[in-house]
Amino acid sequence: MRLDKFLKVSRIIKRRTVANEACDAGRVMVNDRPAKASAQVKAGDIIEIGFGTKSVRVEVLNVQETVKKEEAKDLFKYL
Repeated sequence: MRLDKFLKVSRIIKRRTVANEACDAGRVMVNDRPAKASAQVKAGDIIEIGFGTKSVRVEVLNVQETVKKEEAKDLFKYL
């Protein structure tokens, strides 16, 4: 699954366009490498997103095309 779509489906970032902009600005890293929005994400990947002065690190646990709001938190875990 594309990185920007995963960020939206998992509700880490609310909109796919915002996820695209974050990737284009170089604020998103996958496995300690800068990632484009089109990068493929799979279970076990570590995603780090810079939000201003703080950053969020998560590990991808599962990849699904669609999930309900309550189940979105099961796609990743915070590190």
